[in-house]
Amino acid sequence: MKYSNTNKLIALILIVVSLGLGSCKKYLDYQSPSILNIDQTFGDVNNTNSQVIGIYTELCGTNGYGNQLSITFPAGTDDFIARTTAQYDPTTYYAISNFGTNRYNILLYNVMVQLYNGIERANIACKYIPLSKLYTNGTAAQKQQMAMYYGEALTLRAQFYYELIRNWGDVPASFVPAADRTSNFSPNVDRDSTYDHILNDLKIAENLVPWRDSIPNYGDYRITKGAVKGLCARIALACGGYSLRTKTHMMGRRSDYLNYYQIAYNECLDIINSGKHGLNPVYENIFKSLHSSVRYDDNNELMFEVAMYGQVNDSYLGASFGLSFTNTPSWGTAGGGPTAMPTYFYEFDSAGNDARRDVTLAYYKVITDATQTYNQKIATSSTTITCGKFRKSWTGFNGAIAGTYGINWPIIRYADVLLMYAESANELQNFSGSITPIAALQMVQQRAYGNNSIPVTPTDHDGFFNAIVKERLLEFGGEGIRKYDLIRWNLIASKIAETKAKLSLFAFGSPATNNPYYNGPDYVYTGATTFTNGTCAYEASSLALNGGVPNAVFNERSTVTTAPAKYPTRVYWRRDVGYYTNGVLTSSILNDTLNYAFASRFIPNSKELLPYPDNFLNENRGGVIQNFGYQ
Repeated sequence: MKYSNTNKLIALILIVVSLGLGSCKKYLDYQSPSILNIDQTFGDVNNTNSQVIGIYTELCGTNGYGNQLSITFPAGTDDFIARTTAQYDPTTYYAISNFGTNRYNILLYNVMVQLYNGIERANIACKYIPLSKLYTNGTAAQKQQMAMYYGEALTLRAQFYYELIRNWGDVPASFVPAADRTSNFSPNVDRDSTYDHILNDLKIAENLVPWRDSIPNYGDYRITKGAVKGLCARIALACGGYSLRTKTHMMGRRSDYLNYYQIAYNECLDIINSGKHGLNPVYENIFKSLHSSVRYDDNNELMFEVAMYGQVNDSYLGASFGLSFTNTPSWGTAGGGPTAMPTYFYEFDSAGNDARRDVTLAYYKVITDATQTYNQKIATSSTTITCGKFRKSWTGFNGAIAGTYGINWPIIRYADVLLMYAESANELQNFSGSITPIAALQMVQQRAYGNNSIPVTPTDHDGFFNAIVKERLLEFGGEGIRKYDLIRWNLIASKIAETKAKLSLFAFGSPATNNPYYNGPDYVYTGATTFTNGTCAYEASSLALNGGVPNAVFNERSTVTTAPAKYPTRVYWRRDVGYYTNGVLTSSILNDTLNYAFASRFIPNSKELLPYPDNFLNENRGGVIQNFGYQ
């Protein structure tokens, strides 16, 4: 099916509004409600809709989910990382992903400004929509429409605050327009009270916004009831989870955390019982649907996504994060952003039965070869695997288009609802729902494994929790979820340490160490074959590798040290992670003496939050206290 003309119009309006109301204003700047002409703006349904669309625009672009909030901020754990081999600079994007940034990083400031711009726009809408004569005295249709817009504004404000809290902690919080505040120099506000406020807002919103099938023109690019409930569950689990606490400077959780697991449980069960959303039977099609006007998601697994499709320079997902292209006439150049952890490849089953691996991990790149043959693919090294969920070749990009060509960003999908339900039910030990937590987990696994056997599911509390931890790693790789999951579980320190140990085994381990990577090759020899832009499974399986198909080559220790004629290109695999020459370690990912090694700047109970940017502190004139661990 295709987006309707309404969807295309909304996408155009999003860009027009974003150009007219730029997101580069200072935190203390605001749009006075008097400038808006409140009676004209909120006294008309269409004008109110335009104002709400203006809130949505603050999700987009390089300082939103087009780059920083989707690619840079979430990287740095056991799925995807951003790093460099240049001299370390704490003011760059990779320093954020490496837990080593500082207050002078302008990227932090730009993101924070955009999030607060979104909150200010939402605050204006949340105040004046309920005061509108149409909201209280309009026709039935007008009242319903205005209530829906109010619910959207409440939900978007909650999303902006959630993003601020999970990155900065006790952020300044206000729920009225700036013009109504006696002072714009706000201090830190306890995150628990802010979480409680936005969770209450979401409970209001879910009664104002209908299910998706009642407003089909909204699709998954605007807020519907399922999205509100799903976001409410996600935020409730964050509220009930661990975070770096301001007073103790330790990771901790609130004593009543189970109340928030109950909220998540109830919201997820409502979505499941509604029958309004389901799993896409083809994992790849979830992500193809983000790239074009042609949709492959009839079961509505995508519940809410940031609409950036088709807009030049609004989304860098394909250009800097996705499948790598080098000087190809069809799709230009792409890649160069965060890459997969080499060990992530082996988290998927070694037989290749899990369909998610070859969608999530693009372990080949598309090039123009030495003979000027276009669109040829060859294998990558183990440290340059990119995210295959985002591909310029799935968009309408062509050589005549300048810029990046937008791709939508998935905020929440139904698989997340199933796994949040399973997690919360397990924590509450509540097995009274319409499906069991095991059944919810296995629905996600069965989609991934198809006709192959799924893993055995533990039935004890701890074993089942660990299965959830693993499943979420496999299901959501590259979707900006893993880092924040590990923080709320208080597992980020242990998973970083575990991943470093795995990297060492990957590079140097012997069979005596019970090494799961030992049978992997030191090198891979690859030839060029044509990239046809076929399915992820086909493009991976048809890669030209000495030794056969990927499942065999990457799980078989090879003794070949000279490139065969048919496979002239040698790429490093295990040796790409590290090796010794004359007693000197060669590794940019493993050697902790290098500032750009994996998570080399991470300090437990210190770096789980980002620093407040210097400009933000200065503009707030002493109202905000810097996060612990930063000067």
